[in-house]
Amino acid sequence: MVATSKAQAWLQRLRAGLGNCTTLLVTGAILAIGLANSPWNSAYQALLDWASPLPPGLFHGGLSLREIVNDGLMAGFFLLVGLEIKRELLAGELASVRKAALPIGAAVGGMAVPALLYLGVALRDPAALGGWAIPAATDIAFALAALSLLGRRVPASLKVFLSALAIIDDLGAVVIIAVFYTGQISWLAFSFAGLAVLALCSLNRGGVRSLWPYLLIAPVLWLSLLNSGVHATLAGVILAMTIPLRVSAEPALSPLLRLEHRLQPFVACLVLPLFGLCNAGLPLAGLSPGSLGDAVPLGIILGLVIGKPLGVMGASLLMVRLGLAHLPSGASLKAFAGVAMLCGIGFTMSLFIGDLAFDQPRLVEEARAGILAGSLLSALLGLVWLWRVAPAR
Repeated sequence: MVATSKAQAWLQRLRAGLGNCTTLLVTGAILAIGLANSPWNSAYQALLDWASPLPPGLFHGGLSLREIVNDGLMAGFFLLVGLEIKRELLAGELASVRKAALPIGAAVGGMAVPALLYLGVALRDPAALGGWAIPAATDIAFALAALSLLGRRVPASLKVFLSALAIIDDLGAVVIIAVFYTGQISWLAFSFAGLAVLALCSLNRGGVRSLWPYLLIAPVLWLSLLNSGVHATLAGVILAMTIPLRVSAEPALSPLLRLEHRLQPFVACLVLPLFGLCNAGLPLAGLSPGSLGDAVPLGIILGLVIGKPLGVMGASLLMVRLGLAHLPSGASLKAFAGVAMLCGIGFTMSLFIGDLAFDQPRLVEEARAGILAGSLLSALLGLVWLWRVAPAR
């Protein structure tokens, strides 16, 4: 019990760094939009398309700067997500069936309903169908940052619920990427990836607590997946699953917690801002309010603004009705509804999936417009609703 409480306190300090760097992600996104609509747009696009001098034989002709960020640096983001998922499953809010029931049910509903709403809209445009998963993800950094603006108006139990839901949401997004957005498989490269996974599992089973052996194998796993057709960022999640947790009286002794602590500032303050800078650039010249009625942006907006809260609320109330879960302690149903609205903030993972879903630049830009509009509207609606229904404490 003492070890667990010490670990939880240590992790609360660790999580604070993520919120402190959210402004950098916002800055990167705003800068990208500014550059895309400035006289420097051509230079900005040329920079993103710049091909690295890395060996072309290994990287299918070399990686562009955007690919270095999306396929390379974002593996660090997925590693952090994987570490959080493993920690919560083994020693956190998802460690018991009773604790995990509500956020798991809410996350499933919050992914299914937006996807169905999107598909209902996209049926009129077959080219848009591939983006069905875009509104299914919740951005944990933005959602928690928005919730923190309300201070003590929102009980801590709702913040814990939102964190757990977003982590399960991320796990669902990882599965979707692996299953639905994987290209043609190169079985030779995939075999090398399998050997790397076997080596990582052997280290774990052998009780190796030093991080360096795991990190030395990680580039082999990433490079093998990159050339296999499976999205390379999944290497981060696979690596995370093999890092030992072993929470003790001194959390700093846990390999998983040490890596999470070291990785979080790098991801929050460098990787995510660079991702926003490389992927949020949206030329506004060809857009109009009417263009948001096209299948892709409309489906995403409806999925995030309406589908997310409906799915989260509907699944949660069903779980409570069946006696499988309870609403977070100290939280009113109205406040819970406000948090469900904030789940419609889908910035980072939605942009990532949108980039995988479409090959046509027009559809990619429409997806960005829908993500930005839907996430902003979800944030505003959730914050205004919570401000009105949640009393000051």
